[in-house]
Amino acid sequence: MSKDQRHPWRQPSKLDDLFLYQLARLMSAAGSMVVRLCEGGYGITRREWRMIGLLADKGPLRPSQLAEHAQLDRTRTSRTISGLIEKGLLRKQSIAADRRQALVQLTSSGIKLHGQLFPQVQAINQELLGDVSDAELQMLSTVFERIGQTAAGMEQRGDFPKAERRLGRGGMPKAPKG
Repeated sequence: MSKDQRHPWRQPSKLDDLFLYQLARLMSAAGSMVVRLCEGGYGITRREWRMIGLLADKGPLRPSQLAEHAQLDRTRTSRTISGLIEKGLLRKQSIAADRRQALVQLTSSGIKLHGQLFPQVQAINQELLGDVSDAELQMLSTVFERIGQTAAGMEQRGDFPKAERRLGRGGMPKAPKG
């Protein structure tokens, strides 16, 4: 590509030229294997797997910390925690100093599930990256970190409208009753 030609991601003119669209397509294609493995093999969702993986890596966390690490809102995190408790994979324990606070942690069943599932997800990851050199992976990692920092700065500025939580059909806010 010459200096005069810019990569289509810099000046997108169609959907396929959007960087985020390409990332979503990659996540859909590669992530679907993990989703099928989680749901079909272990009866858990991708979101539940994310929580199990985070708790396996970080140890017991408060629900708010888990939400932050999982990059989910507290409501979704709470629902996911409840589902994992019902499945016997997590337990919630009150913090002695403040009974309003709690820690969530993996049960022995949760630890066992992680021990069985992680190597399979790891193998998918390794196969996906099999044809990519270490130098390319390092460059990709550096680029993703920079893009992530830019995204965090953009989000912090708050230039984008927040979604209306109560949307009706067609994405329009629901009309008030009465």
